[in-house]
Amino acid sequence: MLILAKQSVPMLSVQPKGKQKGCAGCNRKIKDRYLLKALDKYWHEDCLKCACCDCRLGEVGSTLYTKANLILCRRDYLRLFGTTGNCAACSKLIPAFEMVMRARDNVYHLDCFACQLCNQRFCVGDKFFLKNNMILCQMDYEEGQLNGSFETQVQ
Repeated sequence: MLILAKQSVPMLSVQPKGKQKGCAGCNRKIKDRYLLKALDKYWHEDCLKCACCDCRLGEVGSTLYTKANLILCRRDYLRLFGTTGNCAACSKLIPAFEMVMRARDNVYHLDCFACQLCNQRFCVGDKFFLKNNMILCQMDYEEGQLNGSFETQVQ
């Protein structure tokens, strides 16, 4: 996936009176206690919104995306411009906005990222093995090694 513009949205204090910034969304002076700075412009908290879902980008997170003259939240950016693919384990579609696990060129739903022999789910830091495009836990991999059925491809 190619992200053309991804930018953080810092919240800033308003400048002292006499130095108030103009809002890029509504073109009025920003008199609020806080303002947002994004795309080298200043915004009221209520004016910096996703062009699709109207969520306030200062509340949703500290990142916004721009493409085709649209300001978008992450979910809508991925929904509109992200690429979808299929899970290497279940072959079902993975929506572009969904979190995934990767092993080499394979992509998996989070729920599908498990040993494909015993269905043991992996925790952060667990060692897993990729053999013949199958994800294996250490126990199943070592058992296969003892039987002489696997060669090493440690992840």
